[in-house]
Amino acid sequence: MNIPFILEKHHNRYYYTDMSDLSFKSVSELQALLGEQVQALRLSKDLGQITTAEKAGISEKALRNLEAGRGSTVESFLRVLKALDSLDGLELLAPKPSISPLALLRSSKARQRVRQSSASRHRNP
Repeated sequence: MNIPFILEKHHNRYYYTDMSDLSFKSVSELQALLGEQVQALRLSKDLGQITTAEKAGISEKALRNLEAGRGSTVESFLRVLKALDSLDGLELLAPKPSISPLALLRSSKARQRVRQSSASRHRNP
């Protein structure tokens, strides 16, 4: 199984970390990690905070809060991703549920014919 890696910042250095480790992080740690990733993405595109905030239609403070992991709205997050032209992996945040074909086979029973009751068979209008 191929598990993707993400960039994590510790003591001003970036490290790759296994995504499976994320379940052990607190919400605050996850917000900080997301903010660092947004900041790294912005910097990789050689954009400043003011330019990015203007392009996203949000305040510079809202962008700073997002990048610092101090909380942000989903709208601000999406506006920044759109401004950075980075909506590629958005479907991974909330993937559509899928049904396993094997589970579907196990749970489904063969359709049976509905039997008429004797009262309705004898009734002819």
